[in-house]
Amino acid sequence: MISGRKIRAVMFDLDGTLLDTAPDFVAVVNQLLIENEYEELAEDVIRACVSNGSKALVKLAFQIEESHEQFNQLRERLLELYTQHIAVFTKPFPGIEQLLQKLASHNIVWGIATNKPAAYTIPLMEALDMQPPPAIVICPDHVQDSKPHPESLFMAAKEFGCAPEEIIYVGDHLRDIQCGQRAGSITIAAAYGYVGNEDIDAWQADYRVEHANEIWPIVQKHL
Repeated sequence: MISGRKIRAVMFDLDGTLLDTAPDFVAVVNQLLIENEYEELAEDVIRACVSNGSKALVKLAFQIEESHEQFNQLRERLLELYTQHIAVFTKPFPGIEQLLQKLASHNIVWGIATNKPAAYTIPLMEALDMQPPPAIVICPDHVQDSKPHPESLFMAAKEFGCAPEEIIYVGDHLRDIQCGQRAGSITIAAAYGYVGNEDIDAWQADYRVEHANEIWPIVQKHL
C-alpha cells in the first residue's frame, strides 16, 4: 500500500511546479504580440498555457496552427526573447525553498524531470542558484522519450541508487502524473501550478496539493 512505502528522493517538474516561470513568459509573449502589432493577452490566459510549451504559446497568442507559414518564425522569435528574459521575474513557488531545506535535513535528495530543453533549463537553474542544488536535472535532451514516458524517473532512480517506487514525483500537468504512475512512483498533483481548467482529480494522482507547503507533510508520511 502507498501509505507504507518509504521514499528516498523527490523529483519535481519545473515550470508550474518548482518554479513560477509564468511572469517571464507573460512578458515575452506580450512583447512578441506587440512586435507583430497584436494586442497583449491577459496574464492569467498566458499563465494557464505555460506548461504546454512554446508551440502552445504561439498558437494561443496568434490563434494559428503549426501549419501556418509564419508559425516557425514566430516560435523562434519567442524563444529568442525568452532566452533574453529567462530569469528576470521567475522564482520558486512559495514554500519550495523551505521544502528543499527540510528534504536536505532528512537526507532526501531532490531533482528535476522536465520537458523544458536543456538550453533553457540549465541557464535558468544557474541564474537562480537554488540551495541545496538539485542532485539531477533531466531534460528532453537527456532521454530518448520525454514525459509522459517514465524514462526520466527511471534515470533518476538509477542515479540515486534507489527504486522508482522510492521516488515522489510532483507535477502540475497530466503528463507528469502519467510519467510518475508509469514509473511506479508516488505522485503529487500540484494544483497551485499552471492547470487552467483541468480536472486535476481525473488525473488520479496519489495526492493533490493546493500549496507547496502541503508537500512536506506528505513526504513525512513516507520517511
